[in-house]
Amino acid sequence: MAADHERHPSRLIVVMGVAGCGKSSVGIALARRLGQPFIDADEFHPPANVAKMSRGVPLTDADRWPWLDNLGAAMQAHADRTGGVVTACSALRRSYRERLIMAAGESILFIFLDGTQALIAERMAARTGHFMPTGLLDSQFATLEPPGPDENHLKIDIGPGVPTLVESIHNQLNDRTETEK
Repeated sequence: MAADHERHPSRLIVVMGVAGCGKSSVGIALARRLGQPFIDADEFHPPANVAKMSRGVPLTDADRWPWLDNLGAAMQAHADRTGGVVTACSALRRSYRERLIMAAGESILFIFLDGTQALIAERMAARTGHFMPTGLLDSQFATLEPPGPDENHLKIDIGPGVPTLVESIHNQLNDRTETEK
């Protein structure tokens, strides 16, 4: 069977949403399903950004621009080497998504993981070892600008488990490919 990244047109995929929505879990599983590498945007934050978030201080746009530029360039480099890449990144505002596209130099498909604040807070409270405190969830939702109809995206409800979400995304990617033929 051909690798799935040969079957759909999106070389660059960003699994996006607020903290605690499952970006990394879904991104890792989707990358495996598609036979593509996975990179986590959190790994590209400079230590000063991580320290701010660990103290419960939201990042400013000035904190984010270099991070997004480095991430976009890394995504493009991965895709050039491997044919595609799946990335987990909050990408909460349209301007952040546009910055990523500009830095990558090509179109990005954003997979928007959508869920209620109550569900996400419950999931965040249950996880350990992450630098993002539950208290920043309010600021995440205040910042969130869901992708608009003119943006290249799929909106996915996070209610089902990761395997179901990944299968749904995979099917939608294949449906998009068939529609574009």
